[in-house]
Amino acid sequence: MAILNRVLGPEVGGEEHLAFDVINGRMTVLDTGKAMSDEKVIKLIGSTGMSASLWDAESAAASQVAHLKRQQLFTALSGGFWAVGFGYHIVETGFQGAIGIFAGHGEAAMPLVESLLFLAAIIFGAWLVAPKAWSSARRLSPDMNLLMIVAVAGAIFLGEYFEAATVAFFFSLSLYLESWSVGRARNAVAALLDLAPPTARVIRDDGTEEDVLAAQVTVGDRFVVRGGDRIPLDGEVLDGISGVNQAPITGESAEVTKEPGDEIYAGTINGDGTLTVRATKPASDTVLSRIIRMVGEAHSRRANVEQWVAKFARIYTPIVMVLAIAIALLPPLLAGGAWDYWFYNALVLLVIACPCALVISTPVSIVAALASSARNGVLIKGGAYVEAPGRTTALALDKTGTITEGEPEVASVHPLGGTSQSELLEVAAALEARSSHPLARAILAQARVAGIEGEAAEDTSTVPGRGVEGRFGGRKVWLGSDRFAAEKGLDAGLPTELRERIEGAGSTLVAVGDGETLLGVLELRDRIREDAQGIVARLHAQGVKTIVMLTGDNERTARAVAAEVGIDEVRAELLPEDKVAAIEELVASHDMVAMIGDGVNDAPAMARAHFGIAMGAIGSDAAVETADIALMTDDIGKVPWLIGHSRRTMWIIRQNIGLSLATKAVFVGLTAFGMASMWGAIAADVGVSLLVVMNALRLLNSKADSGAPKGGDPASETTAKGALAHGH
Repeated sequence: MAILNRVLGPEVGGEEHLAFDVINGRMTVLDTGKAMSDEKVIKLIGSTGMSASLWDAESAAASQVAHLKRQQLFTALSGGFWAVGFGYHIVETGFQGAIGIFAGHGEAAMPLVESLLFLAAIIFGAWLVAPKAWSSARRLSPDMNLLMIVAVAGAIFLGEYFEAATVAFFFSLSLYLESWSVGRARNAVAALLDLAPPTARVIRDDGTEEDVLAAQVTVGDRFVVRGGDRIPLDGEVLDGISGVNQAPITGESAEVTKEPGDEIYAGTINGDGTLTVRATKPASDTVLSRIIRMVGEAHSRRANVEQWVAKFARIYTPIVMVLAIAIALLPPLLAGGAWDYWFYNALVLLVIACPCALVISTPVSIVAALASSARNGVLIKGGAYVEAPGRTTALALDKTGTITEGEPEVASVHPLGGTSQSELLEVAAALEARSSHPLARAILAQARVAGIEGEAAEDTSTVPGRGVEGRFGGRKVWLGSDRFAAEKGLDAGLPTELRERIEGAGSTLVAVGDGETLLGVLELRDRIREDAQGIVARLHAQGVKTIVMLTGDNERTARAVAAEVGIDEVRAELLPEDKVAAIEELVASHDMVAMIGDGVNDAPAMARAHFGIAMGAIGSDAAVETADIALMTDDIGKVPWLIGHSRRTMWIIRQNIGLSLATKAVFVGLTAFGMASMWGAIAADVGVSLLVVMNALRLLNSKADSGAPKGGDPASETTAKGALAHGH
């Protein structure tokens, strides 16, 4: 990336107009920069020793596979010739001579056959690196490729063919391991795609059934899902009842009963029953496919630690070149040291200074964390939001559907002023007939129980933070909070004792009236989640200092709920703009503020927080698009897991950075005293690269446990192969 930033950045008006997806080998030229033809972009990339083509997902995947095979072939050839050369040396000198080849340099001339074998190992090991190194030298912009080629060339100059071959082979092996690890992380994301079967059993108009590619099924087509099958497409159940395991999307393994009218999602697993389903989305736009796209694109939004590593590597490499020159020149000039001895030590420094492990470990860690969270029903929209949850100090959340179950029910009905209970429910149901709000669903359910199936009110309109009003039965009617009743001058008709009893119980009071009369009051009660108190306690234990409830409900109800679960602060009777103001206060006094909402009504407040978390985003396009992080279920228990997952990811990244830098520091010190060898330096570097990659891939195994306690639009897209796959 550093190379491409230096070459293309000035041409497009600055590096900020370029976006990189290391895992997928994709560079995006944003439309915020200067216009440039695709041909010129490809030509400039070619000047760096890399190749490029316009982005196409299928051809890019094939290219990545071909590149890995090419690396594998050249690495195997280099290793093979190295092994044969070393074997020849053992035959010629015996085991004592074999040990001696590791012990020093320049002691004896090497037989021609052995030299040719090691030279072949050098050629194959350096073949894919040399063009990039030459490009780096021409631009006077040293990078790790140039460091290795200079080290290899210097060793050949000294007659150290064995050490030159060892450096070339191990460096080639290191690059192959990096590409393999990137591919492993990429495959973890691609594995999500395999959750949905490639075909669907479609029911034709004449009643016959036929297996059809899922991509060819159109919206409205009917298909059959047999017991035990994975569901191929999002759809609506038309016939049949069955339990469906939604774990691939939500991370929750408990089956959810599906019956006619319910939604089902691609990639989920049908239970014992057979379902007839109507496709509601094409295969390219299912919930699962959107998750896959978002996870695949998320790495382009890099975490702060990734940006730090990239900047560090950019400064670090030239410094190493200067140090190497100093080690080669100063001891002979100032202390009369042997030129070949200190030139060799300078080459050793170049080898150990190669930042392979440092550069690759962070992006692999981030992508592994993104893929793991997606498998656990938590969709993180970018590398920056992997890092943020672990630093959360304040958390704001709504009451309904987070602390409470989100399925309120009508606890009691209180007609007033001579209104009958059926009339009160009829007016309330008419006003809520077109609403999907949880309170509306509760009122409509109670009306059906009472046998009321009336018409919807006319000219209905929602008054934000207040309620709804319209016309029904030839008169103006309204429904809403006691504050709405007060604004209409009808709050005096609310019995004080009734109001205090409802609010004191933590229930929600809904007043219903017409233009001149208060018709009655409905008491709606939403059960507090059984695990809410434990979840809040775990969040506090994780270092979230302030947890604030932001709700449009009345003060007494909100405080009753907050007191029961241990929430620190309550802001009640809030309009959407009031929630934004409350978030701004938190942002001003806390380092990292998260807002949990439904992704739609709370969008302004979520946008103002440092990052937003959408609850229950499965099936909700708006929730997935709005939030920085989307919980695919309405289980707030995922939030403590998310914080723990974030901290584990950052801890692994810090481990990798520390191990890489510590290893290099040790060898730099040994080199300064002439105690390090070139083959030892490259072996250590490859070993550390392998260790940090394996450490990063451990994140793929991170499991959620339902909150159980645990520690600009692109103007054009161009694929840059080669160095992009190596994290440069």
